Amino acid sequence: MQKIILLSLALSALSGCAAIDRITTRATPAPAAAAPAVTAPPPVLGAGATAATLDTTTEEEKQAALAAPAASGERALGTVSVSLGGPAEPGIWLRSALVTAAGKGRVVTASGQSVAVDLLPGQGAAQLSLAAYVALGLPLTALPEVTVFAN
Repeated sequence: MQKIILLSLALSALSGCAAIDRITTRATPAPAAAAPAVTAPPPVLGAGATAATLDTTTEEEKQAALAAPAASGERALGTVSVSLGGPAEPGIWLRSALVTAAGKGRVVTASGQSVAVDLLPGQGAAQLSLAAYVALGLPLTALPEVTVFAN
């Protein structure tokens, strides 16, 4: 029994290291030739980091995402529960298996709050970006249900 527990702890530690490696790899800037214009410094991960310090979207980007959506041209993709996506991954986005091709869209919470997002294809559990969570005023530990619309 002790061997099973020790093996389980070792595997958990290894998977945690892999997750940290993925976060630090994502936070590594791209070569200068391919890098988009950055308007905010990269987020600093670690103890004491808050949602506000990790959210690198500008006020203009947030206001545009929260603006009233177009009245027509949207199609509902479905409803899904979302978890917080990688905090070091910038932008206002949703990654979900409901999305088959990258594009623009919108998510609406059960209370009617809405934010425009970049829709990204995904597998498994749906994820919503840190900036989208903050824009919608959602607690970072919440697993809200959202309705997804594509433009």
